[in-house]
Amino acid sequence: MNGQRVLVAGMGSELGSLVASRLEAEPWVGRLVGIDIDPPRRRLRTAEFHLLHPSQRERIVEVVTKVDPHVVINLAVWEPDARAGLAHAREFTAAAATAIIGAAAECRSLEGLIVRSGIEVYGRERNAPTRPDETAPLHPTSDYGRMLAGVEQTARELGRRVGFSVGKLRLAPVIGKHVPSPLGRLLRQPMVPFSVLHDAPFTVVHDSDAANAFVSAAAMRLDEPVNIVAPGAITMSQAILRGKRLPIPLIGPEWLIARRISHLVGAPIPDHVAQLMQRGLLADGGKAARLLGFTPRLTTPEVIDHLHSWESVVRIGRVA
Repeated sequence: MNGQRVLVAGMGSELGSLVASRLEAEPWVGRLVGIDIDPPRRRLRTAEFHLLHPSQRERIVEVVTKVDPHVVINLAVWEPDARAGLAHAREFTAAAATAIIGAAAECRSLEGLIVRSGIEVYGRERNAPTRPDETAPLHPTSDYGRMLAGVEQTARELGRRVGFSVGKLRLAPVIGKHVPSPLGRLLRQPMVPFSVLHDAPFTVVHDSDAANAFVSAAAMRLDEPVNIVAPGAITMSQAILRGKRLPIPLIGPEWLIARRISHLVGAPIPDHVAQLMQRGLLADGGKAARLLGFTPRLTTPEVIDHLHSWESVVRIGRVA
């Protein structure tokens, strides 16, 4: 199995560059190639990188088919209000999925495709399971959830048609010190709103744990969906207090005003984050341990603490 060719779409993101750095240390990986609209966020030793816009479909197809990868990891997913606004996030994610997954399907050596998804695909209907497992029906109720479900559908249809394995990692919201996350950005504001009437629990996952999950899934050629969530849960009010922020209790009509104010101060609240704040967001992560032999290292409260352990401004004393 040594000398496998691996292509990472979305290598320029924080998660993508972290996955690439992990793959560089894997003995089974031979050639490692990346594609993204932005350059990698960390120094990589052996990976090749191609700076390409998702709209450059012909160029993407050329690069992917020339590499002829054994495994493709598609992390080219733009969460709304993370690296791009909603309109661009939709456009880039759909274009990247069509170009990259379509090009991968033309590669003779392709054995497996691993795509990034999220537990937002289950939706937050009031009568839905509070902690859905991978057998739960997909019923996204947010823009981000529908985007992720679309990526899954594209991968699933081409995998069945061409005959390669398709693994779908449904991540809880990915949080890290350097991860551009609307939820993480909101939690680090001096004042953070929360719902008094529906302060429901949610879960997250640390970026390093998410990266390890992708490496494990790629190595074993995962061929089914798996939830990747940190153990434990937390509510917004608990997360706010752990970060020593000022909680702003909201009941109902104030949400619209709060979202507008938050947008103005640089922390937009997209609809999937608003749903998390008002209805919670949980999923059963037991399958990851059974199938991947993988358990996240950090619990949900520890991920929140880790987020707040990094200061926005580092003050350096006067040098004599």
